[in-house]
Amino acid sequence: MTTAKGTTERLVALDVFRGLTVAGMLLVNNPGSWGAIYPPLEHASWNGWTPTDLIFPFFLFIVGITTHLSLSARRARGDSDAALRRQVIRRGILIVLIGWGLSAFPFYPLTRFTEIRIPGVLPRIGVVYLIAGLLTLRASVKQVVEMLVVILFGYWFAMTLLPVPGGCAMGALCLDDPSRTLAAWLDRALLEGHLWKSSKTWDPEGPLSTIPAVGTALMGVLCGRWIAQKDRPLTERLNAMFAVGALLMMAGLMWHWSFPINKGLWTSSYVIFTAGMAAVSIATITWIIDVQGVTWWTRPLVIYGVNPIVAFVGSGAMARIIYSLWTVQYDGKQISVQAAVYKTVFLSWLEPRDASLAFAVSFVLFWYAILVVLYRKNIILKV
Repeated sequence: MTTAKGTTERLVALDVFRGLTVAGMLLVNNPGSWGAIYPPLEHASWNGWTPTDLIFPFFLFIVGITTHLSLSARRARGDSDAALRRQVIRRGILIVLIGWGLSAFPFYPLTRFTEIRIPGVLPRIGVVYLIAGLLTLRASVKQVVEMLVVILFGYWFAMTLLPVPGGCAMGALCLDDPSRTLAAWLDRALLEGHLWKSSKTWDPEGPLSTIPAVGTALMGVLCGRWIAQKDRPLTERLNAMFAVGALLMMAGLMWHWSFPINKGLWTSSYVIFTAGMAAVSIATITWIIDVQGVTWWTRPLVIYGVNPIVAFVGSGAMARIIYSLWTVQYDGKQISVQAAVYKTVFLSWLEPRDASLAFAVSFVLFWYAILVVLYRKNIILKV
């Protein structure tokens, strides 16, 4: 794939990174069997991280970058601050509503609405985008950094020093128990009956842990502002991204000693560590594409990257259908069509983990084929 020099290439690098993130999300969300998964494709059981735990913060980091680039472009075209605020609010609310629609799908029985999960991946993306967009609309770099300091240290102090009602005298004593943290208590206090059904007593995308998730997007905004400085040579910008990213990773690993890296709580150490990983990843991809001119591998990831909302919502609806709604007779039992395909096509000749991975890869390739058709027809869904 050939790209033009300059800004276009750097946008291609961003699309590649977003495409890699979205394709990775589909891979880890749709295994053949949840009981047969290679460890790197599973979330950490609680504290710590795996490659799978990088996917969501990477996406929010991208949200921060694109928020700055998009609003800056619209401001350059003459849009007023009021118009930009309306765009941010409209888009944020729409993303949340799409997330709730996907959660309620297929819209029957009625309990799909009355017991809908209010938090979720898309609702968090929408809320984070809305807050980060409004906070940084006119903020200086210094002000964004100050916001980050308040968010990350404030969350750390709240989660470790404040008492948990009906639980621990100090939050730090409860961090190893998902249901006894301050975030879990607030989840139940505000959203009882509308939490993630797999955990029941807490939600990984709950209200309190969404606050540091805003910090992830703010880190992306800072990265976007750095990338957009065209008066600096590209190599200088990339070198800084490598250096700062490495320092952030080291800082996150050191913070882990007192406030563990944890996706479920979206801890401050997790924010710092994953932002560093994202910065290094984007710098690496940009170096390969822009500096080395190696672009032959980018097309599939660009195709995933330009239509992320289609991939996310479409694959989510499809997964709901084939994993639970659509059932068939198999060996005298009624099982999901996904399980039937997995057992017949993959498990019949592969070891369980290999079969599960093969199914997930096939799911990714299936959606790639759909996205190729949309790409060729120039159909790109934007919220």
